[in-house]
Amino acid sequence: MPKCRWTLRQRLTHLSPMQVPLLDLRLQYQPLKSQILAEIEAVADSQGLILGPRVEAFEKAVADYCGAEHAVGVSSGTDAQVLLLMALGIGPGDHVITSPYTFFATAGCVARVGATPVFVDIDPATYNLSVPALKAALEKYPAAKAIVPVHLFGCCADMEAILKLAAQHGVPVLEDAAQALGAEHPLGGAGAMGEAGWFSFYPTKNLGAFGDAGMVVCKDAEFASRLKAFRNHGMEPRYYHRWIGGNFRIDALQAAVLQVKLPHLDGWSAGRRARAAFYREAFAAAGLVGKLTLPVEPWADSGRVNHHIYNQFVIRAPQREALRSHLQKAGVGTEVYYPLPLHLQECFQYLGYQKGQFPEAERAALETLALPIFPELTEPQQRYVVDQIAAFYAGA
Repeated sequence: MPKCRWTLRQRLTHLSPMQVPLLDLRLQYQPLKSQILAEIEAVADSQGLILGPRVEAFEKAVADYCGAEHAVGVSSGTDAQVLLLMALGIGPGDHVITSPYTFFATAGCVARVGATPVFVDIDPATYNLSVPALKAALEKYPAAKAIVPVHLFGCCADMEAILKLAAQHGVPVLEDAAQALGAEHPLGGAGAMGEAGWFSFYPTKNLGAFGDAGMVVCKDAEFASRLKAFRNHGMEPRYYHRWIGGNFRIDALQAAVLQVKLPHLDGWSAGRRARAAFYREAFAAAGLVGKLTLPVEPWADSGRVNHHIYNQFVIRAPQREALRSHLQKAGVGTEVYYPLPLHLQECFQYLGYQKGQFPEAERAALETLALPIFPELTEPQQRYVVDQIAAFYAGA
């Protein structure tokens, strides 16, 4: 993308009404429309609607893409985590260590299987698990059944340090890579570094289905077979149930749509990174870097192309709510991920956590704001977003 060379005064005098959505999936769909509709029609004609060869082909493609040994397609990212916990036998009396600053499902799935979420604070720069906080939690809960790091917003957690701590305590690492398919760490691809991991293909993800869908990836072939049985009511062989599983099957329709999209994922990720780079330069040119905190890229020097895939471009902003209101009036879409950390959610009151216990998670919940970022976002739209933010702080 061309470099941004406008001065702050020039930008403020060239403001014009414009609609900038947080995300516009229609722009991604149109170039692929005929191919996607052809695949949908082929699935309809075959009437092979549940599992089958299209699902198997997509599972292999995802495993190859992220560097995992095995992949198991499921009905959603949430169901992927529930399936994984069930297949590992995690349940009542067990503790699972994870982040309080993430989408609800990360801890909600732990509670659903009867286990206890143990929260640890986040690193203020990456919003991922704090390694010192994780170390303290492992000392307090040496018998924890799993560690669940979250690769939030498309940036991998510090997996080298996390895996080292996990090995010292003999605790498996299960990666919540719901927002991070394709993201890379120096040790490998998101989801494929720990014992197992999972992805979400919710439509707003970088690789989005036409509804709900998800995937579990793992290292062990026998465990992958177990996962496949558990996703189909614990049935193996047909009508013989070794375990009590669930209906977590992925639809062939979703696998077919996702298979069309997968070859484009690296290009879409590159487009997101290019737009993130433009934001950085534009914010610097506007003199806003000291007022806003921009996302960090901890693995940018690792040689990994997909060091950050920017599922979201999240800034820290003073007077966030006022800024968000200003942007909304100007036609700029934003979102707050997440306004209340999990340890303060009403449904988790029984865990006994108090306000102030995880200060970095609580501060992030008060300050972070996601700005529009998607591969089809235009340079004029990005200039407009930055102009509007500059205008807000100029008058603040």
